[in-house]
Amino acid sequence: MSTLTNVFSAHRDSTGTIYSGATNLAGYQLASGAVAGEIVFRDGGSGGTVLLRVNITTNTAVISTLLPGNGIRFNTDIHVTLPASAAVTIFCG
Repeated sequence: MSTLTNVFSAHRDSTGTIYSGATNLAGYQLASGAVAGEIVFRDGGSGGTVLLRVNITTNTAVISTLLPGNGIRFNTDIHVTLPASAAVTIFCG
């Protein structure tokens, strides 16, 4: 298992592109904002390929996940769809 270098973070609290450019998603931290729903990560904008889906509940606990290896490769950008009141911070490299 290799380790990513030059890791950076980005934050978003509404649906949209969270990072423009090719990168590997190494991890994320989600806050539901007490609204259940689905957080969707896409490569290639709002109509792009779905690479990750995460279901969240109305629980207000923060969900933190580190992805194994080099994470998930996004070749174009990282677009995230968020339910109302939800927020996400990503870690990439």
